[in-house]
Amino acid sequence: MAQRLVSVWQPFFIANKDRDAVLDAATELEELGYHRLWFSAGFKEGVPARFREILDGTKRIGVAPGIVSIWHASPADAAAFTADAEAAHPGRFLLGLGASHAVLVESGGEQYRKPYSKMVEYLDALDAAGSPPEQRVLAALGPRMLELSRERACGAHPYFVPAEHTEQARAVLGPEALLAPEVAVVLEPDAERARAVAREYTTGYLTLPNYTQNLRRLGWTDADLAGGGSDRLVDALIPWGTAEQVAAGIEKHYTAGADEVTIQVLGVGAKDFPGDAFRALAAALI
Repeated sequence: MAQRLVSVWQPFFIANKDRDAVLDAATELEELGYHRLWFSAGFKEGVPARFREILDGTKRIGVAPGIVSIWHASPADAAAFTADAEAAHPGRFLLGLGASHAVLVESGGEQYRKPYSKMVEYLDALDAAGSPPEQRVLAALGPRMLELSRERACGAHPYFVPAEHTEQARAVLGPEALLAPEVAVVLEPDAERARAVAREYTTGYLTLPNYTQNLRRLGWTDADLAGGGSDRLVDALIPWGTAEQVAAGIEKHYTAGADEVTIQVLGVGAKDFPGDAFRALAAALI
C-alpha cells in the first residue's frame, strides 16, 4: 500500500459554472491538505475543460475524473487530454475511466454491450495512442474489472461501496496498485435525519444493476436493497455523525486496504460547496 491519502469527490466542481468560485474552493482544499479532487466528466463528448482549469488555477492538488465514460469520450480525446495535462502539470492529472450504466448509455441512443470487452478495446486504443497505464485508473467493482485495473491501469476507483468491498478489492489488486474508493458521508449526528439525507443519495444508485449486483456479491439481500436501503446497508455505505464519527467510518476503508479515500459530502445541492464540512473533516483526518 502507498501512503494514506485524503481526497474530495464532489459534483460542485463540474455543476457550478462560476469558474472563480470553483477555483476558490479548489485552492482552499489544496491549502487544507487534500490530495486530489474527483468529479464526474458527465455524458457529453470529450473531457471537460474544467479539469484543466482547476489544474491551471491551483499549485499542487491533483485532479481526476470520476469518471470519463468510455461510451462518451473517444480514446483519442482521452489520450490527448491526459498528455496535455501531464505536459503542463506533471503527475497531477489522473484519468479515471468507467463503463457507466446501461440506462445512461442507451438514453443517448447507443447500445450498452459487454462493458468489459468495451473497456479492453478502449485500453488497447489508449495504449496505441501512447497513453501510459500509470496515468489511468478504472472504476472497478467486480473481480474481472479489478483484475483489469491491476493489469492495464495503475489501480481502481470503486464507487458506492462499503469497506468490505475495499478489503476484497485490495486482495484482487495486490499490494502495489492504487485503491481509491469513493465514500459519501453525512455530517449529521441525528440518526433519523442522517439516514434520510443518505437515502436521497442511495435510492437512485440502488436502481442501477452494476451497484446492486456488486452488493449482492457481498451478501446483501433484496430486503437490504429495497426502499433506499436498510438501515444496516445505509450505515455501511454512508458514514454519518459528527466529523469525528464520520472520520472513524472513513478509517474503516483505510484499514481495509485503501490508499486514498475520495470523500463526497451529501446534503447539499450539486452547485453548492460544503466548505464547512470539508474543513471539519480535514481537521479530523489530515
